[in-house]
Amino acid sequence: MSTWDLLQVDFVQNALMASLLLGLVSGALAPLIVMRKMSFAAHATGELALMGAAAALLFGISVTTGAVLGAVLAAVVLALLGLKEQDATVGVVLAFGMGLSVLFIYLYPGRTSEAYALLTGQIVGVSGASLGILALMAALVVGAVAVLWRPLLFATVDPVMAAASGVPVKLLAAAFAVLIGIVASQGVQIVGALLLLALLITPGAAAVRVTSNPLLAVTLSALFAITSAAGGLILSLEPGLPVSPFVTSISFAIYLVCRAIGWARGRRVQRDESRQRRSQHELPADPHHSQSVS
Repeated sequence: MSTWDLLQVDFVQNALMASLLLGLVSGALAPLIVMRKMSFAAHATGELALMGAAAALLFGISVTTGAVLGAVLAAVVLALLGLKEQDATVGVVLAFGMGLSVLFIYLYPGRTSEAYALLTGQIVGVSGASLGILALMAALVVGAVAVLWRPLLFATVDPVMAAASGVPVKLLAAAFAVLIGIVASQGVQIVGALLLLALLITPGAAAVRVTSNPLLAVTLSALFAITSAAGGLILSLEPGLPVSPFVTSISFAIYLVCRAIGWARGRRVQRDESRQRRSQHELPADPHHSQSVS
């Protein structure tokens, strides 16, 4: 079947809508994750979402519930314990979560493909119910970011000044971590723990390379994430290959283009500044000033 024919199938349309929603919420958070230097923490949160989902699969309860609980718990722990020694705390929590994930997946008596899907994703298996949950959580995350935008941005750019101005920096950090956890819990089920960074980190890293405007960065990041997720899905349909390589490749290509644009822009600014300094040094002396001195 051709790509166009496959796009008419119900489960493919569900997968495409899931890609758009996940790309939207991931892109909305990605620049803030990059600016707050929380890439490693976001990765750890995804791994703890994997732990919760694997535990839920093992004990026969809702995978969505397990993933949300695991991710949110990890996000809160990282936010509360990792403020001063973030790298060390994230490493400890990440290792613990990965160890439990391996154990739960090994003990799972059901089909191996179900457990394996938590690592690589199962975007073409998105049901109508899963899509509804994702849409609800997407609305929740986007709404929360809109409400918290100004204090969250202030705490991101200058946390010391924000704290001195009465902004609840620690509370905002915990709230933002919970939002990451919610997105990670859905991302693990749809694109897998191994692919989550391609949507949670790479679009934001690309966007901040080409703009210093936070709102524009969020807009570009969401556009990049949606392009990567939806584009990867569409490209994978006709050859029947896994979605993951296409999503990561598109995301990485966008990052390389943005990095090249940022580099070229930086070189142009340096040349302009250098030319301006030379012109200032070469300006003739003020004749009136010379006469007054003589």
